[in-house]
Amino acid sequence: MTTVPFRLAGLALLVTFGVPAYAAPGEPSGLWLTETGRSTVKIVPCGGGYCGTIVSAPGKALDANNPDPALRGRSVIGVQILDARKPDGGGFSGSLYNPNDGKTYSGSLRLTKPDTLEVSGCVLGFVCKSQSWTRTR
Repeated sequence: MTTVPFRLAGLALLVTFGVPAYAAPGEPSGLWLTETGRSTVKIVPCGGGYCGTIVSAPGKALDANNPDPALRGRSVIGVQILDARKPDGGGFSGSLYNPNDGKTYSGSLRLTKPDTLEVSGCVLGFVCKSQSWTRTR
């Protein structure tokens, strides 16, 4: 009988100190380096899912391919490119804006490892391209 309190104390210590802070399943909030390693996106909770905004990009980083000519001179820094508010299996789905071509795609994000985020954009719902983004510290 005296071993039960010790087991409970051991379990409490394991839960308190033995589980890494990033162990929360499906928590993509934070700063992410895109697959090319050239831009950083900040992902935050929004509307039951997650939204992402570019916080750093190389060069002039203009939104030169935006379909709206009035926006082609703006910086992509501060532009929301990810709106994934709908829970979808092991991730979230919504839309993804690609400033490289100025198009918005149906998109999704899914945490595949604590520091790896798979971001996918699709055309017509079945022609998709995925990237792996890396969490920055």
